[in-house]
Amino acid sequence: MPTTMIHDRVAAAERGENPTVICRMRSGFLVMCDKQTPRGWCILTAVPVVADLEELADEQRVAFLSDMATAGQAIKQVTGAYRINYSILGNTIPALHAHIQPRFSEEPEELRRQPLWAIWKYLDEVPFDVERDAGLMQEIRDALSKEPHTK
Repeated sequence: MPTTMIHDRVAAAERGENPTVICRMRSGFLVMCDKQTPRGWCILTAVPVVADLEELADEQRVAFLSDMATAGQAIKQVTGAYRINYSILGNTIPALHAHIQPRFSEEPEELRRQPLWAIWKYLDEVPFDVERDAGLMQEIRDALSKEPHTK
C-alpha cells in the first residue's frame, strides 16, 4: 500500500507531533478533522494503518467500529449535536479512517437531510485551529475518559 496522508498523520501521532490528536483509542487515534465545519468533526484512524476495514482481524474490526461509535457518542454529548453521521469511504485516501460528523438542528432542513459531502458549497469552511479547538478537544477527551475504549 502506498504511503498516504493518513500514514503520515498516524506516524506523527505516534511521535507525539500531531496537534489534531484528541486521544489514542484501542483501535487507533481519534483526531480533529482539518475542516471544522461542522464544529467537532473528527476522524478515527486505524493503527496499524490498513487500506480497508476488511483487512483487520475480526477482533480489530470490532474494536474499530466500537471505538467509532463511542467517539460519536462523546462528540454528540459534548457538541449538543442531534445526530452523528459516520462515513468510511476510502475513495480518495486508501487508508482506513472513519469520519465522525456531528449534525445540528440549527442547520437548514434541506441541508440537514443531506450528507456533508453533498452540501460543501453551502457551508463556510472553518479550518482546524489548535488554540481555538483545544477546549473542545479536551471536552471530548474528558467524555471519552469515562469509557473503557481509550488507552
